[in-house]
Amino acid sequence: MTKFVVRGGKPLKGTIETSTTKNSTVAILCASLMIRGKVTLKDIPNIVEVDRFLEILDSIGVIVERVDDSTLVINSSAKLQMDNIHKEACEKTRASLLFIGALASREKSYKIYKSGGCKLGARTIGPHLFALEQFGISIVSKSKYYDVKNKSLHSADIVMYESGDTPTENAIMAAVLAPGETIIKFASSNYMVQDLCYFLKKAGALIEGIGTTTLKITGVKKLKSVDTYYIMPDPIVAMTWISLAVTTKSNLTVSNCPLDFLELELEKLRVMGQKYKITNVHKSRNGYFNIADILLKSSSLVALSDKIYGRPFPGLNIDNLPLFGAMLTQARGKTLIHDWVYENRALYMLELQKLGANVLLLDTHRVMIEGPTTLKANEVICPPAIRPGIVILIAMIAAKGRSVLRHVYPLERGYADLIFKLRGIGVDIERLED
Repeated sequence: MTKFVVRGGKPLKGTIETSTTKNSTVAILCASLMIRGKVTLKDIPNIVEVDRFLEILDSIGVIVERVDDSTLVINSSAKLQMDNIHKEACEKTRASLLFIGALASREKSYKIYKSGGCKLGARTIGPHLFALEQFGISIVSKSKYYDVKNKSLHSADIVMYESGDTPTENAIMAAVLAPGETIIKFASSNYMVQDLCYFLKKAGALIEGIGTTTLKITGVKKLKSVDTYYIMPDPIVAMTWISLAVTTKSNLTVSNCPLDFLELELEKLRVMGQKYKITNVHKSRNGYFNIADILLKSSSLVALSDKIYGRPFPGLNIDNLPLFGAMLTQARGKTLIHDWVYENRALYMLELQKLGANVLLLDTHRVMIEGPTTLKANEVICPPAIRPGIVILIAMIAAKGRSVLRHVYPLERGYADLIFKLRGIGVDIERLED
């Protein structure tokens, strides 16, 4: 098992860059199966989650060429070998569900193994099924896999059962090659959904309403090759580095931040008393998103007087919510965090107690955090989920002394070049094998 050893409590300085997004990458890799030709993707994040997904593609006969560390050429022209799909890789990533929408017009019958990913409690696939069955897709749940049969694909008027990101992505991919006009209402308009839509448009898809909760998709007969598409920067990674700067009271610049998806988070921090400056505003490399550098300054924080909770975009991102847990340990007063989506994620906040934080569990969805507290070094097992795990690591970096974080696989699933980037701003951290 891999562990991180941190000697914390030291001031951080310099610039840390926001890497590109895992969630966009896996969705776009799936969408590449809809294209009978070559797709060149640039700025691919160097993370375990992407590696697992490439194992799945390789197992079914997709040709994947690594041009360099951040560029992939995908060619899925050959007949797919769905019977050979990599079972273990499917089970290690929740994104394998996205195959269902991507293969709606390509494969008549196949099975996809049930996926894993972060352990955040019960997460139903109902919203996927309710949307996809309206296109003529039959999905039967077996004990370890889903049996998928694609009948005659057709357009549909979809009302999303909930505005989930991956259910919306599945519905979009099914609609793009379905004859006729599809309307998707209550769609997620989150960052990865927009990135997927812009990629599909570059391939010739007809999608209207990108960035809104109502999408109009006119089916096309086929998609064309994509010579170059750049993956967008990750707002959750950007917020992670912002949380690190705030929690450690450091003067730090976070570069390459997708500003459109951080506005509410930054407003919450402004109200708490955090000082920051936005500079170098420009367009992302794919041309669709506003990017900026954010300079954070050491500040005295006051707790938010009302509760803080996640919402579908343009609300506070649900994956950014845990990152406020670390910051609130350094704010004067009490704040209630309400994580209404995942029951286990609130429970993982209790791990901050091992580092000296004052955290009270109210129920499986709500915690009260009181600060400011002086965080203390300790040894902790990493929660089996990306964001709760990074919150513990942030607290360890802020805590004076030697801390050990064990079983760090979840962090390497979600953060590219983590140790290298942290060392670059002054974090004393080692990656060791037990």
